[in-house]
Amino acid sequence: MSSFHKMIAEKVIGGVSVKKHCFLLTRDVQASQRSIALIAEMIHTASLVHDDVIDDASSRRGKRTVNKIWGEKKAVLAGDLILSAASIALARIGNTTVISILTQVIEDLVRGEFLQLGSKENENERFAHYLEKTFKKTASLIANSCKAVSVLGCPDPVVHEIAYQYGKNVGIAFQLIDDVLDFTSCSDQMGKPTSADLKLGLATGPVLFACRQFPEMNAMIMRRFSLPGDVDRARQYVLQSDGVQQTTYLAQRYCHEAIREISKLRPSRERDALIQLSETVLTRDK
Repeated sequence: MSSFHKMIAEKVIGGVSVKKHCFLLTRDVQASQRSIALIAEMIHTASLVHDDVIDDASSRRGKRTVNKIWGEKKAVLAGDLILSAASIALARIGNTTVISILTQVIEDLVRGEFLQLGSKENENERFAHYLEKTFKKTASLIANSCKAVSVLGCPDPVVHEIAYQYGKNVGIAFQLIDDVLDFTSCSDQMGKPTSADLKLGLATGPVLFACRQFPEMNAMIMRRFSLPGDVDRARQYVLQSDGVQQTTYLAQRYCHEAIREISKLRPSRERDALIQLSETVLTRDK
């Protein structure tokens, strides 16, 4: 997802300027808005470096991870360094509202990691837990980056909320499709091992939907697929069920909601690009 945040932020830059009551953008504001895209990418990259340490991952986007090349200690410090660079860039923008919005992302990332460490026995609570984790680990960054860009470009709180809701729904849809691809794509396409989430003990959307058809998966979910054969059996259950299709359908619903939100802005090339970007989320294969 290396350029995904930057693409969204740059389209929102143009999108917020066409809403009624919003002022025209100056060069200084545009520069600050583009800085948001860079800051979002740095926060995201730092989180991936730290994630790979936590998960003991060996590959990322087809290449060896930082922790496998340099070791865990240097990987943690590298992630910290990237995050500190993002913090400095954020402070230079000089807008306290924007600083507050983007620091929320960092808190959400940490809380999302804690949520990932736990699981729920109740089926309904389990799915709500999964979606909350998905928001905090993925969608919060996109939602709050979009909101920050809109705050810099427009004084209207209505536009800020539109930008936030657009980013939130696109972000959740993006992660849902990522969870689908973990079962439907090969390792070469993904740039990382498939079934990686199962191997980490994580029950994502396809697994949770499959569990409704195969209740015997409940025990595997609660023990985090830790027994020999659990990962392979769970994968087969998912592929035999409609878990992949149901998760894809749920992603479509989130994308449609994102389009509904951004369509509240006046027509423009930027708005159309954001709509097209939402649709691209559903058709990607890596």
